[in-house]
Amino acid sequence: MDRRQAVDPGEFGDAFRRDPHPVYAMLRERGPVHRIRIPHADEEYETWLVVGYEEARAALADPRLAKDGTKIGVTFLDQELIGRDLLATDPPQHTRLRGLVTRAFTMRRVEQLRPRIQRITDELLDEMLSAGSAGRADLIAALAYPLPLTVICELLGVPEMDRTEFRKISSQVVAPTDPGSEREAMTRLGEYLTELIEDKRRSGFTGDLLGDLVRTTAEDGDRLSPEELRGMAFLLLIAGHETTVNLIGNGVLALLTHPDQLAALRADMSLIDGVVEETLRWEGPVENATFRYAAEPLDIGGVRVEKGEHVMIGLTAAQRDGARFPAPDRFDIRRDTRGHLAFGHGLHYCLGAPLARLEGRIALSTLLDRVPGLALDGPHDEWLPGMLMRGLRTLPVRW
Repeated sequence: MDRRQAVDPGEFGDAFRRDPHPVYAMLRERGPVHRIRIPHADEEYETWLVVGYEEARAALADPRLAKDGTKIGVTFLDQELIGRDLLATDPPQHTRLRGLVTRAFTMRRVEQLRPRIQRITDELLDEMLSAGSAGRADLIAALAYPLPLTVICELLGVPEMDRTEFRKISSQVVAPTDPGSEREAMTRLGEYLTELIEDKRRSGFTGDLLGDLVRTTAEDGDRLSPEELRGMAFLLLIAGHETTVNLIGNGVLALLTHPDQLAALRADMSLIDGVVEETLRWEGPVENATFRYAAEPLDIGGVRVEKGEHVMIGLTAAQRDGARFPAPDRFDIRRDTRGHLAFGHGLHYCLGAPLARLEGRIALSTLLDRVPGLALDGPHDEWLPGMLMRGLRTLPVRW
């Protein structure tokens, strides 16, 4: 492949941000792997983008594609200002960190959250449906955002904080509008997490996830260092709610723009799991997995990737691959979605997948039960910037 012919998604303008699927389809027709040019900080640089399903699935589990950028001299802002987390480590360090976190973040703990998630959802919908709402709201602000934020803050043991301020910080971390705002947000979040972890350490209180992580000790006496704790808290706090915001928002948008599927669900609410899984496949919350780096030369889909080169795995692109999912652009809640890549694959499969699924099921089913006349209310085309997250800033609805 001629490396000089890198594709620049920016050439497609706002249309790419609103609907990247035609561009990814065009690329898949040409081949499963492409050189693309993307902006980062104050400059542009090139990376490989994997758009084919089979190639993406294989790449996600390929040990030759490292997550630890320091192996090739790359350090990102979150690692510099907060600390390294599971997404920036490889075995054996990743194995050690994930083992320590898994001891505290269990399936039992997630399942115990079910009644609380239901209560939070009901309270948010009570407020949305109150007499003062005039029958319309922004669903992102009213439900999709505050639900997972409240859940993850309570799970981690984060004291109630200014939600508006935290949303501003979080948004600049996952979808920065400029390099300066990203650094400022990272710095503020790092300082906050340092204080929070120290409070947990001093108090000696157990019962929340972060407090348990502070005190978790493996059989050999191993514990998380302060930097590792900060990195883990950052990952759980940001990834634990930003992605679920998009899952809920994208799911509602998909149903409201596919009335036949919405009618099928209303007729049989046992299809709710199918709605969540098809949303994850059709318009998943993460557009592209975070960077991997070639630890050695390798071949991906017939393309030679040299040692040290960046590789980005296109989750959104791979999940519309017709070779894996027939009629991939059709939103079909009865589809067999097994094997979708919304939560990744392999060693870095998302630790919070069960929690995200639980929140998505409760939010969508409760919303549709309580708001039978739900409909779109105006434009819904303001998507998050960048190529990491796939989600809406606002979703105006009426009833």
